[in-house]
Amino acid sequence: MDAKAAGKGMSLLEIRDQLDVIDRQLTSLYQERMEYCAEVANIKIKSGKQVLDAKREQEKLAAVESFVESDFDKKAVRELFSQIMTISRRLQFGIMTENGLSFDIGFQKTSCIPVEGKKVVYQGVPGAYAHIAALRSFPEGTELFHVKTWKDALDEVAEGKADYAVLPIENSSHGAVTDNFDLLLRYPTLAIVQEIDLPVQHALLSVEGADIKGLREVYSHPQAIGQCQHFFETHPYITPVSVLNTAVAAELVSERQDKTIAALSSEEAGRLYHLSVLEHAVNQEKTNTTRFLILGREKIYTDEATKTSICFETQHKPGALYNVLGNFIFNDVNMIMLQSRPIPEKPFEYRFFCDIEGNLATPKIINALNGMHTEVTEFRILGCY
Repeated sequence: MDAKAAGKGMSLLEIRDQLDVIDRQLTSLYQERMEYCAEVANIKIKSGKQVLDAKREQEKLAAVESFVESDFDKKAVRELFSQIMTISRRLQFGIMTENGLSFDIGFQKTSCIPVEGKKVVYQGVPGAYAHIAALRSFPEGTELFHVKTWKDALDEVAEGKADYAVLPIENSSHGAVTDNFDLLLRYPTLAIVQEIDLPVQHALLSVEGADIKGLREVYSHPQAIGQCQHFFETHPYITPVSVLNTAVAAELVSERQDKTIAALSSEEAGRLYHLSVLEHAVNQEKTNTTRFLILGREKIYTDEATKTSICFETQHKPGALYNVLGNFIFNDVNMIMLQSRPIPEKPFEYRFFCDIEGNLATPKIINALNGMHTEVTEFRILGCY
């Protein structure tokens, strides 16, 4: 039947019946095509040829476009066959993974993450939330020391002066610590080996005898100030002042002994610097939690690991991110975080940081990453923990 005449004079039910017939034919042809693609995978396993042949795919897309006439059909057919070839690749990657062939993930499985007798570095001063996260992540008696900046902390690990660094990466109410996402990429020899979710309650701290009505300035980290914005809205006579760290703020207030200033910091910092609590849990979100990463030099993971973190860059063209993330959908992998960051050397282009559920010993994770890393321009596994 001529395509333009198809369906004319037929009822809706009759048209639907015909569509069902066509769909069965398409399904049968799809299965036949996949059988051939499976044989292609076996040939590529023997020959060592790569799954993705970009030149061949572009030639194929140009060919199928030529089979139709209208601009709509050309675009639709190109999209249809792009997806068919994407599914073909995923099938081939799965077969290769079953045969023990995949890209080098660069990580080794171990029975446990070594923590005994290790040196751990954090940014800030004692009493900082990173300090508290370190105390809760490592055994009692672990040697802890602090540095001025997060970069300094990662430098210490990269240079072998510390075994692990504690790094905040996102907060439940104030979002990502964006600078630290960027910082992760500057240290390709380091890997995430553990994480800790630390409940964060900012207390208002000042010297003995101070009163909220007498305060004029409150010092804290910018994120802590943002998490306590409601406090500043209800106390407009108090000016928030940003400093490097919440514990640095507590230390500063303790040193100045000025009843007109206060700090937003942990109550642990208040005890450490002998400050009084003027108000508990100032932050408006009482479930406020900061996620900290533990980074080390060994690229290892255990069977108990439940999360894998990656970073990637896509081609700068329509549908690139959609196609890349399709590897997760196809392999039933749950993505639990996606964060974009500008690429400095490519104005208005972005790289993506992503967390997925599962570890690097799971076939569906390897299948997804195997397909993904061939479709992106840059790819790196940041850790499995």
